[in-house]
Amino acid sequence: MAKNFKSYGNTWILVLLILIGGLTGSAVGDTLTPVLPWLKSTSQIGLKPSTLDLGFLNLTFGFTFSLGPLTALGMILGYVVYRRI
Repeated sequence: MAKNFKSYGNTWILVLLILIGGLTGSAVGDTLTPVLPWLKSTSQIGLKPSTLDLGFLNLTFGFTFSLGPLTALGMILGYVVYRRI
């Protein structure tokens, strides 16, 4: 039996396009912030850095993600480009 779904390719390409879209959206948002101040509004999502000290090994965990309107739009456009490929 044949499967009825379309294979959309490599997951790494999707991650790369979403990352590029987010970076582009952030850059455009930073550029347009003096003209349109509402673009500066962002939400911080993530875990604050914390350190685990074992005496002989120090591990630091954490990440933060700033999501603004144009960052989200860029990520969505990266997904749309991925679907069109």
